[in-house]
Amino acid sequence: MNMDNPVTENEIVCAVSLMGAVLPAMDRKKRIMIIDDEVGITRLLKLNLEQTNQFEVHTENDSTQALAAAEEFMPDLVLMDVMMPGIDGGELSAKMQVHPKLKAVPIIFLTAAATKAEVQRNGGKIGGLPFLAKPVRLEDVLNKIHEHLR
Repeated sequence: MNMDNPVTENEIVCAVSLMGAVLPAMDRKKRIMIIDDEVGITRLLKLNLEQTNQFEVHTENDSTQALAAAEEFMPDLVLMDVMMPGIDGGELSAKMQVHPKLKAVPIIFLTAAATKAEVQRNGGKIGGLPFLAKPVRLEDVLNKIHEHLR
């Protein structure tokens, strides 16, 4: 310690305050939004994802409210059902992809309309977009999330 220029108590408080402001941002959990009209699916996915302690999860079961909910939550990634009443996943994703605040957010589709074999044959993509066939396994969801959050 340099006695010619000692650190003041005020400087220590400021340094600790700055570290406290910076560290939580670096260790921040990734924000995942799940949009699916089936409440059971959103509850199960939310519970399983949050138990990994890596994610903060928000669910939306009404696709007509999903865009506003996403703008408020500001997710790092969206898991979205394809077939939903009101606004289907394709239309909702198109709206998100042109939204100024949401256009960079990756979207992974969940669908019961394609089999796991069909999705695998197409390298996990249908129409160039990432898909997971329902029913989904947590391991597959986590792998796909990590792949798209890199």
